[in-house]
Amino acid sequence: MRFLPGQEPAHDLTYGDVFLVPSHSDVTSRFDVDLATSDGTGTTIPLIVANMTAVSGRRMAETVARRGGMAIIPQDIPADVVAKVARRVKAAHPVIDTAITVAPDDPIATVMSLIPRRTHGAAVVVDGGRPVGIISTSDCEGQERFAQAHAVMTPEPETLDLSDIGTDGAGLRAVYENLRYRRRTFVPVVDEGKLVGVLTAKGIVRSSMYKPAVDNAGGFRIGAAIGINGDIEARVAAMMDVGVDTLVVDTAHGHQEKMISALRRVKAMNPGVPIVAGNIVTAAGVEELVEAGADIIKVGVGPGAMCTTRMQTAVGRPQFSAVYECAQAAERLGKHVWADGGVRHPRDIALAIAAGASQVMVGSWFAGTLESPGVLQTDNDGRLYKESFGMASARAVAARTAGTDSFERARKALYEEGISSSRMYLDPQRPGVEDLIDEITSGLRSSCTYAGARNLREFADRAIAGVQSAAGYQEGRPLPKGW
Repeated sequence: MRFLPGQEPAHDLTYGDVFLVPSHSDVTSRFDVDLATSDGTGTTIPLIVANMTAVSGRRMAETVARRGGMAIIPQDIPADVVAKVARRVKAAHPVIDTAITVAPDDPIATVMSLIPRRTHGAAVVVDGGRPVGIISTSDCEGQERFAQAHAVMTPEPETLDLSDIGTDGAGLRAVYENLRYRRRTFVPVVDEGKLVGVLTAKGIVRSSMYKPAVDNAGGFRIGAAIGINGDIEARVAAMMDVGVDTLVVDTAHGHQEKMISALRRVKAMNPGVPIVAGNIVTAAGVEELVEAGADIIKVGVGPGAMCTTRMQTAVGRPQFSAVYECAQAAERLGKHVWADGGVRHPRDIALAIAAGASQVMVGSWFAGTLESPGVLQTDNDGRLYKESFGMASARAVAARTAGTDSFERARKALYEEGISSSRMYLDPQRPGVEDLIDEITSGLRSSCTYAGARNLREFADRAIAGVQSAAGYQEGRPLPKGW
């Protein structure tokens, strides 16, 4: 990336301070742009779900990997739970969505609590592993909460045999046409009569646009975070046993001796997967963590929506300049950086990649989706939301120190640098994480075509950035509705 002539910045910049300039391009279609990353993680789009308890869980990990990204399971999650999550995610089908399933005698209250966990809008009623009915949200409306599922379901649902899809997915187009003809949004898929999952019309279209992020055995890729305290070797060994694909050594202040020591311990175990470390914001931090064994450096101190570090401590750095400097340092060493935090619009993702990041971590933006771990709630105006919280908040610290005595927990609770509770509202037009991925990747693909780039490496090389005023940024925003 280079700046416009005469616009080399004299001070640090964040994403809102910068714009990209179009260049001559012979890229004729957005679909000609390859979004695969080159940092060794095996992702086919440059999106990483941040290791936040309110964001990254099993459903999120599966859904994002199906579209080419990867989720990082937080360090607060016990190792045995991470192992269980990883096994289930890796066992998921690369094309067929995991269904929401209920038993015929489950009460409608249970059904209603489960359906919003995915975007299908319905659950499959299963008896002995076989689909015997479909039950949607509308089927439950006006019904007694303790009525059983079989009383309101649509019985004997039409199903699709797994063999009809074809080993290479060649039959998916015909399935889509059939769904459209019958005005249906999804169909259960069975193998020898047993439910495998569901295919949705949108999912079929997406499967033609995205390539799943899978390991050598065909299982979805998943990452896991470890801290810099405690029995690091035991945590790493447990992650290696279950086949975690990326290890993230994570702490708020990554440029410190405890991080360097932890990194060396992880590297000494030779895990055979990329090791990510952070967070830092300077070239010096990159150099020290790479020397200690990191393959990828996590960049960002204070830009996250749930983070109060800068207001509490004045420590941090505007994210665009941090990514730009750190990416240059990492490239000189043959390594990579992830831009962690501060993204609120698709343009920010494009700017982070242009600045040299191999991938961008997304946290709070994905918290307000159906796939995040939180419980879906409704406010007084009928708007749907989920609660999110920062990983340095009092709430997260309390969970992380649950094994210590009450006095030590009380001491540590005095030091918080994050928001403990914030409502992340679901976008009615984009309630699922796949909807947001569509929005992000379409914007990124377009950015690449404006730069004349067919892949992310070319984009980072060809991108031209300029510095703008607050008025310049405002000019690029669409007018509000009703203006």
